[in-house]
Amino acid sequence: MKHSLLPLGGAVLATGLLAAGLVGTAQAAPEWATDPMATNNAAAVSVADFWAESNFAALKQATAFYPDVNGPKLTSGGAPSADGRAGSVGPIGSEKPTPALAKNVNLPKTIGKVFFTVNGQKRWCSATSVQSKYRNLVATAGHCVYDPGSNGHVMDKWVFVPGYYQGKAPWGIYVGKQAWTHYDFDVYEDYDKDYAFVTVFNGVLFNGVKQVTASEYKGFTGPKWTSKGHYYIALSKDAGRLGDNVGGQGFTWNQPTGKPVYVFGYPQAPHPDGDKPYTGVTPKYLYGKPSGKVYVSAAEKVEEHVGLKGAFTPGADGGPWLKQYSSGSRLGYVNGVTSLFGDQDGNSRYDLITSPYFDGETADIYKKAANVWSGRIVGPNGELYR
Repeated sequence: MKHSLLPLGGAVLATGLLAAGLVGTAQAAPEWATDPMATNNAAAVSVADFWAESNFAALKQATAFYPDVNGPKLTSGGAPSADGRAGSVGPIGSEKPTPALAKNVNLPKTIGKVFFTVNGQKRWCSATSVQSKYRNLVATAGHCVYDPGSNGHVMDKWVFVPGYYQGKAPWGIYVGKQAWTHYDFDVYEDYDKDYAFVTVFNGVLFNGVKQVTASEYKGFTGPKWTSKGHYYIALSKDAGRLGDNVGGQGFTWNQPTGKPVYVFGYPQAPHPDGDKPYTGVTPKYLYGKPSGKVYVSAAEKVEEHVGLKGAFTPGADGGPWLKQYSSGSRLGYVNGVTSLFGDQDGNSRYDLITSPYFDGETADIYKKAANVWSGRIVGPNGELYR
């Protein structure tokens, strides 16, 4: 049964800086859920080591994650309903705008992949950095943070790698510290609330590999590996805060549908007919106007999704839907995340992607996550805080 809550009352978040604009929006019972990921520095370092060992072998082995809910025949009707006034928070950098014109669609620096393990398998989804007080926040789909198959347990060894490409982490690896989502998704797997926000520690930048002696190798506590009788260690340093390195998209809610959006992500899976047009190696984008209709799927408890025509396949899960996106600044406003993939005409090819509608409850959960501090896990001399 769908868990229902009283609607939020009063004004929602005001446009502007977080410190001034992020005032309380919820006047009903809490609708949010939060869970720790890496509970301390030692745990966070262990997660970073897992993905960096053997020259980032685990990152290269990971495959796209998509729970067994994709490809539904989504029915449509009605329209999404706002639960209060519309509002937004500007992206990082919008405080000092630098208008620029771009003829081509430049991909945002903020997007990347979230990596995690589930049922012992190394998997990934799409995600983006988003504006927050401490510049440490990632937005993605709820099912890319909470495992729908294990009653809401957070994914293990969760990290965000912006700009990921073929085993390389150009801006570092950012370990998840705390996850935030809607109570209904955490407890009831309600895909109407299939979104999540994760605070991340400062990044760990592995800035080289050093060949060492056997004794040095034995005493080293960071990522290390052997090859053909030689010993190697990964050198690391603090990469700083996520938002300082790649920026962060703005955030908006209770917006009317039908306004153009860019959707970014890393599609990889084949279509139901077996055709595989995407590799998942590089990010792709869709552009269009989301339907004003509500998309419904009983199996996933979906009663109010927004849909966009497009042939993205799973792997793009969690990728941002950006309103008012500028190719010049590479910034816009997150107004959704890719959740489900549908085959509407029955030809065994995906032709629709959907997102939860971002309302005042979404804004309230975002606000809570956007004001939580994380910290660093690498010392000034490259030592990892264990």
